[in-house]
Amino acid sequence: MPPPLLPATYRLVSRETVGSTNDEAKRLARQGAAEGTVVWALEQTAGRGRRGRFWSSPRGNLYASLILRPACLPDRAAQLGFVAALAVGEALSELVPGLGGLACKWPNDVLAGGRKIAGILLESEMGDNDSVAFLVVGVGVNLVSAPPDAEFRATSVVGEGCPPPTPEAALEAFARHFDAWVWRWRAEGFGPVRDAWRARAVAFGEQVRVRLDSATLHGKFIT
Repeated sequence: MPPPLLPATYRLVSRETVGSTNDEAKRLARQGAAEGTVVWALEQTAGRGRRGRFWSSPRGNLYASLILRPACLPDRAAQLGFVAALAVGEALSELVPGLGGLACKWPNDVLAGGRKIAGILLESEMGDNDSVAFLVVGVGVNLVSAPPDAEFRATSVVGEGCPPPTPEAALEAFARHFDAWVWRWRAEGFGPVRDAWRARAVAFGEQVRVRLDSATLHGKFIT
C-alpha cells in the first residue's frame, strides 16, 4: 500500500511500533525536525492521553503526532488543540458519512453518539522570549476498536456500526483538514476556529465538571 499522501510541506516519519508518537515527535523536534514532520505508527506500546492517562493503542486505529513551530506565546499555541479537533471531526465526516452525532468536547476530545472516538494531546517546549520552541499535536482516533474501561465512555467507527477507513486514509484526511484550518488560523486569528468549534461543541449552558491537576471545578459551561 502506498504511503499516505500528505500536504506538500509535510514530511512523514512512519513506524511499525513506538512507545508514543508524541514522545518520538518531541525527540525529533529537539534534534531540529522541521515544522510539518508527522510521526505515524501502526501501534503504540506506551500511548497516553491528557494528564498522563494510558491510551490503549492496538493496530487498526490512527496514532499520529505533528510537529509545529508556531513562534508564539503558549496561550495562542494552545488554540491549535481546537484546530485539531475540527480537523478530526471533518476527516471523520468525510470518510464515514454514516457516522452520526459527531461533536467536540472541551478541551480535547471528539465524540460520536456521546462517546469518545478521538483524543488530542498537545505538548510543547519553550524557547527564547517566552515563546514556544515547538508544539507537538498528537491525535488518536478509534477506527476499529475502543478501550472498554476508559474513564470517559469510548467508541470507535466500527462500534458505531460503520465501516472503518484505513489508518492511512484517516491520516491523509486529518492532515489535509488540519492544514487548511491552521492556515486560516494564521491568517484570521482564533475567531473562525472558535466559532466553528462552538457550533460543534457539547454541553453549552449545562453544569460541567473540570478536572485539573490539583483541583476539580464545577460550574456552567458558558463560553
